[in-house]
Amino acid sequence: MINKKITKWEPDNFELEMNTVWSFPDRGKWATHDAKWRGNWSPYIPRNLLLRYSSEGDLVLDQFAGGGTTLVEAKLLNRNIIGVDVNEIALERCREKCVFERDNTGQVYFNKGDARDLHFIADESIDFICTHPPYANIISYSEDIEEDLSHCKVPQFLEEMKKVASESYRVLKDNKFCAILMGDTRQKGYVVPMSFDVMKIFEIQGFKLKEIILKEQHNCKATGFWKTNSIKYNFLLLAHEYLFVFRK
Repeated sequence: MINKKITKWEPDNFELEMNTVWSFPDRGKWATHDAKWRGNWSPYIPRNLLLRYSSEGDLVLDQFAGGGTTLVEAKLLNRNIIGVDVNEIALERCREKCVFERDNTGQVYFNKGDARDLHFIADESIDFICTHPPYANIISYSEDIEEDLSHCKVPQFLEEMKKVASESYRVLKDNKFCAILMGDTRQKGYVVPMSFDVMKIFEIQGFKLKEIILKEQHNCKATGFWKTNSIKYNFLLLAHEYLFVFRK
């Protein structure tokens, strides 16, 4: 049992974030968390979101489960959660991360599926959506999974995110919240504001924008290489992401 290896169940001196700029230099190593899944978000993010926008016993959805960070936090905080991913390798990691026993925890349900087609989830059955999609093809998470959105270039990715927004709206209960973390990219020297394009897609679907949170990035890979090129080619390094909180 993973439980035998756990010596720390909670973050030290945790306090809810109170403003719209979030920065977590410490990646968080309580419970079964680690930073081994490339691109996964710090557990401080879903912890803050779950505590603000959901209650114990609620049913939460993460349709891009990835490394399982949100699933672990939901279980620890006594929320039930459905973790969806098209990648069986990701789901296997999620299962391993969630194999622990502790009093007063939520249930975790795993489903291999596509965030664009959540037919296995009933209309208006979800209390909170808390998710971190891939940022188009910036990081590829599989080699040959056709449904994997991390293979999409930006225009196609944005087109597919319309389906994700539609399904998110369908399964979420009225007046409930949907939180999504997105980043931007740079192409040929210019910023591609992919995050705000996604924001607009969710607004067009019918979601109301509750918050825009600026999340600082830390310990990005290849920082030394990009520092050199930043000076050589005169561009600033992208060191932030946007956390959008919508309400249906």
